[in-house]
Amino acid sequence: MFRRSWNRFCAGEEKRVGTRTVFVGNHPISETEAYIAQRFCDNRIVSSKYTLWNFLPKNLFEQFRRIANFYFLIIFLVQVTVDTPTSPVTSGLPLFFVITVTAIKQGYEDWLRHRADNEVNKSTVNIIENAKRVKKECEKIKVGDVVEVQADETFPCDLILLSSCTSDGTCYVTTASLDGESNCKTHYAVRDTIALCTAESIDTLRAAIECEQPQPDLYKFVGRINIYSNSLEAVARSLGPENLLLKGATLKSTRKIYGVAVYTGMETKMALNYQGKSQKRSAVEKSINTFLIVYLFILLTKAAVCTTLKYVWQSYPYNDEPWYNQKTQKERETLKVLKMFTDFLSFMVLFNFIIPVSMYVTVEMQKFLGSFFISWDKDFYDEEIKEGALVNTSDLNEELGQVDYVFTDKTGTLTENSMEFIECCIDGHKYNGVTEEVDGLSRTDGPLTHFDKADKNKEELFLRALCLCHTVEIKTNDAVDGATESTELTYVSSSPDEIALVKGAKKYGFTFLGTRNDCMRVENQRKEIEEYELLHTLNFDPVRRRMSVIVKDQKGDIYLFCKGADSAIFPRIQIPEPESTKLRNAIDSTKQHVERSAMNGYRTLGVAFKNIAPDDYERINRQLIEAKMALQDREEKMEEVLDDIETNMNLIGATAVEDKLQDQAAETIEALHAAGLKVWVLTGDKMETAKSTCYACRLFQTSTELLELTTKTIKECERKDRLHELLIEYRKKLLREFPKSTKRNCKKRAWTDQEYGLIIDGATLSLILNSSQECGSSNYKSIFLQICMKCTAVLCCRMAPLQKAQIVRMVKNLKGSPITLSIGDGANDVSMILESHVGIGIKGKEGRQAARNSDYSVPKFKHLKKLLLAHGHLYYVRIAHLVQYFFYKNLCFILPQFLYQFFCGFSQQPLYDAAYLTMYNICFTSLPILAYSLLEQHINIDTLTSDPRLYMNISGNAMLQLGPFLYWTFLAAFEGTVFFFGTYFLFQTSSLEDNGTVYGNWTFGTIVFTVLVFTVTLKLALDTRFWTWINHFVIWGSLAFYVFFSFFWGGIIWPFLKQQRMYFVFAQMLSSVSTWLAIVFLIFISLFPEILLIVLKTVRRRSARRNLSCRRASDSLSARPSVRPLLLRTFSDESNML
Repeated sequence: MFRRSWNRFCAGEEKRVGTRTVFVGNHPISETEAYIAQRFCDNRIVSSKYTLWNFLPKNLFEQFRRIANFYFLIIFLVQVTVDTPTSPVTSGLPLFFVITVTAIKQGYEDWLRHRADNEVNKSTVNIIENAKRVKKECEKIKVGDVVEVQADETFPCDLILLSSCTSDGTCYVTTASLDGESNCKTHYAVRDTIALCTAESIDTLRAAIECEQPQPDLYKFVGRINIYSNSLEAVARSLGPENLLLKGATLKSTRKIYGVAVYTGMETKMALNYQGKSQKRSAVEKSINTFLIVYLFILLTKAAVCTTLKYVWQSYPYNDEPWYNQKTQKERETLKVLKMFTDFLSFMVLFNFIIPVSMYVTVEMQKFLGSFFISWDKDFYDEEIKEGALVNTSDLNEELGQVDYVFTDKTGTLTENSMEFIECCIDGHKYNGVTEEVDGLSRTDGPLTHFDKADKNKEELFLRALCLCHTVEIKTNDAVDGATESTELTYVSSSPDEIALVKGAKKYGFTFLGTRNDCMRVENQRKEIEEYELLHTLNFDPVRRRMSVIVKDQKGDIYLFCKGADSAIFPRIQIPEPESTKLRNAIDSTKQHVERSAMNGYRTLGVAFKNIAPDDYERINRQLIEAKMALQDREEKMEEVLDDIETNMNLIGATAVEDKLQDQAAETIEALHAAGLKVWVLTGDKMETAKSTCYACRLFQTSTELLELTTKTIKECERKDRLHELLIEYRKKLLREFPKSTKRNCKKRAWTDQEYGLIIDGATLSLILNSSQECGSSNYKSIFLQICMKCTAVLCCRMAPLQKAQIVRMVKNLKGSPITLSIGDGANDVSMILESHVGIGIKGKEGRQAARNSDYSVPKFKHLKKLLLAHGHLYYVRIAHLVQYFFYKNLCFILPQFLYQFFCGFSQQPLYDAAYLTMYNICFTSLPILAYSLLEQHINIDTLTSDPRLYMNISGNAMLQLGPFLYWTFLAAFEGTVFFFGTYFLFQTSSLEDNGTVYGNWTFGTIVFTVLVFTVTLKLALDTRFWTWINHFVIWGSLAFYVFFSFFWGGIIWPFLKQQRMYFVFAQMLSSVSTWLAIVFLIFISLFPEILLIVLKTVRRRSARRNLSCRRASDSLSARPSVRPLLLRTFSDESNML
């Protein structure tokens, strides 16, 4: 009952869901009706994260969400509230340092965002109010305001174009700041507002715009404008993306325009697009979390052991309460359980430095600063576009060194996306530009049965179709509202294919002269100007894979011209009558031409047309207008109408356009294969074209045996049965060939055994992914994945964008979670770029959507080689060493503290002074490892790029696996034991000076700490292979700073410090020759295993080189060099190579 009453009360609300109504100029439609202004957001842009009032609480909340920061906060609070052996400063100061540095960094970045926001919000704009131009601040624009924009100004909000200074109501816009496309795009005003070119006339307009609510897609907009005359009869016109001027775009080649604000401030498409993408996490971050859990377990174990042994020790009365340390009455009355818990927390505090809190800051700094090396790399600079590489996120630098699968687009990624018209087929006859000129066309014969050429009318019809069926615009040097026969034409389009086809038609005598007043002008071979009224443009979309135009010629005849992929055109061709042998032969010959062109690597398109009777056009026009005017489900309704219109067409011919292979694309793919990576090509092109490109770029070798799962190998009837048979057959074949398939063996196999490649198309993939649970077909996917994993390369053709993402997701979820990388250049590649672990965008000719949504962007595909094999390799080695080193040096630091408890009755007595506890991670050992993690090159960059097989040595997160982790842990345990017991045995004679002065526990701890600092720093020096002045400065400077600080803290330099417990300890310690000898000896003993290992590896490496040289000299006839000696090396072998 209540629901029905509510529905009646809210009648009409359902229609308004997802839409908004905007009154142009904020004028009411009728002066007799009351106008209530709607509430929309203002035009302020807010990209900042904090304000002056919420910065502190919000930033602290976000930082303490990190588990390490929260852990140290708890430790600090325990130290404050519980009687712990160390001062709260020891954990509070490092935590304060980390929090402060991070807060300053984030605060500075946010201040820059505030400043950028104010520059935009406080800029002045022209608004039309009461027929006058009024200057206002940009942030004061309201939805419905009419805005005037001058040439070369950026649009202050999302506007619907009402009129411009041109007679046809068009304007030219660049959207480089939005999607990176620098070419001019044409936008249109509706015909009813074109004449309103002054402030006075535009103020008289009474109109309401109904449009969708704000959404981030830059290329979609659904709306309609209702224009009211004096009689209040509304004239409705549809609005689409061609009418919408986006905030951030720039007006070009047009003196001024008038537009009405529909989306403002944070509701503009630009603002909605800048709200971040989902966060990706690298494998190294996951390893860090695993190591943290292990070390937290070690910490808890140490605290539990010490707590237990303390009470075992105190079970003897003379240990529990000695005569010199009597308990107070309060201590005697305290519950034993509570006392044990307090002691456990105290030991936790004492050993808490085993968890390296400063590691997070160091890792963030390493990633942030390290990302600049990619941007600064001159090898990534492209002279053609005058740009280099760009890093959109620095969180995944090390992931570049862990890639297992590379998914690449074909067009614009492997190829140049620079199209050249090569040949065509008209009515079954092949033409190209090689042989004689015949009536403006060059012709070569196809099959020997066709010696004649096509009918003259068919030739002209085909060329007219190329001149009319496109969205190409003319841009001239002296005018923007049309072209003349004498001016030099510059064609502009978002698709290079269309420009190539229009230029191809021009080459053969038919020249497109542009569009003027909705009339497309064409100059034919006889130099006559033909005009065609453009009635409708049915734009290309990836689902239909075709585009059409409906035009009317000067005689009044109406034509539909359509071009598109052959798979989208041929099924829509009118089937000829059985007696029409000539027509049937022409269609068959065209199909054969398309297949031959595709096998030669050309991109092919079918071209068709049909006559439309006036009565049919009235129906079509009505259906199109109804679909375009729909605010809800406009795309679905348009799809239904277009599907009905583009049927029963007549085939004219087909075109072949060449897209040249990118420079060094083949060499790059070979290098990736040699590095053990599996390369998959995911493309929307037809199989023959993609297959030819794969051979050209050496994805497939001549010896590669291809396994096909396509509609050709699977017949239409009983497709699932045939698919199942093929899947079983291929799996058996591959299992016989490769009975064992470990990850490492799969990478070696490509050099030694038969290589297999798989080809699958979109239709078959849909059958596999969407297989039902009946008839045993549920295992299609698992069998398919088994086949893919045993193939060296996979080609997926006829792929929709969603299918590309599905493929990537499927491989990501394989056992072992392989690391995936996707690279592409177009909007259709965005889905797979976002889905993969690492997304790389090519700054291509299909716009910058892929580059904007990627983690990294590079100008060319060839740059992927150095990005992975050099930068990725080095980034991974550096950060893996950083992580292991941090845990190593902290275990070295805390283990002597743990051992010390066995000699002080588990009394929680600190071994080190509080200043040393605080400064160890912040000052004494932080800079050397940061410099190492930024500058280290254990192998020369040229060697890394020239020998891709080195990439396999670090694959599978090799340096952060259990083996290396245990090695570093046992090394730290060994060295920590040497530090403590070496000093302990030195102290068997407590008087180390001639005057009989006795050393105390602070001297003992200082000797241990000195050996510790020098050992872990010199260990890093031994690991360094690439020395720069920065490495020398931070390593030796850190040691010098430690000595200086110790003298300072001991009161030698600053005598006012003589009241504290470390007064003169360091200076007194160094006055003993025995202490000097002990420190040097203990450092040598600690580093001796490392030095011995380096010597043994050097000898073995030289021996391996000599043996390898001998084998190569004796076996010079081998086709491919053996990689077994290289693969048998460990990473440490390579780390000693220069």
